[in-house]
Amino acid sequence: MTNYQKILDKTIENITKENRTPTLLLHACCAPCSSYVLEYLSEFFSITLFFYNPNITEEEEYRKRVAEAKRLISEMPTKNPVKFLEGRYDPERFFEIAKGLEAVPEGGARCFECYRLRLREAADIAAENGFDYFTTTLSISPLKNAQKLNEIGGEEAERAGVPYLFSDFKKREGYKRSIQLSAQYGLYRQNYCGCVYSRNESEKI
Repeated sequence: MTNYQKILDKTIENITKENRTPTLLLHACCAPCSSYVLEYLSEFFSITLFFYNPNITEEEEYRKRVAEAKRLISEMPTKNPVKFLEGRYDPERFFEIAKGLEAVPEGGARCFECYRLRLREAADIAAENGFDYFTTTLSISPLKNAQKLNEIGGEEAERAGVPYLFSDFKKREGYKRSIQLSAQYGLYRQNYCGCVYSRNESEKI
């Protein structure tokens, strides 16, 4: 199993030696998951938080998460300023990639297609706007497959021609720190990933 934290350490070490602040398009799923990642990476990167989540089925839920991400950026001190970019909210794109996979349990093939949908958009936006790197906050969740996220990120990086920042943000107690920061800033923490299928599974528990 690849240790993506070690790869990230090496990337940051090289950046530090070069004495520069590269730009990073950071795909964000929500404010709680973004909190630790922003605290950690804003030390080394000039970050634009990219909120692109067509998997969030209900628009009210979507708007709530957008507002919390913006609030976090406005309230949380970071070494380098953080910008916000909202992607297009188009749930139909998610339902297209989920077709035929509706009954697959959370964490399976439907989720992998959803990873790709969001990482592909992030890669394209990063390439179009000349970012040095792109990555996602998704690996901070213990419920997300970091190996698969990084594989897809690497593939999309090769396709779009912009480097993917390999990472596994749950390492070094990143998830625990995100919970602490969420409490500190009073962030809304949802109990499901965002799509109707994950919401239905959460309601069964």
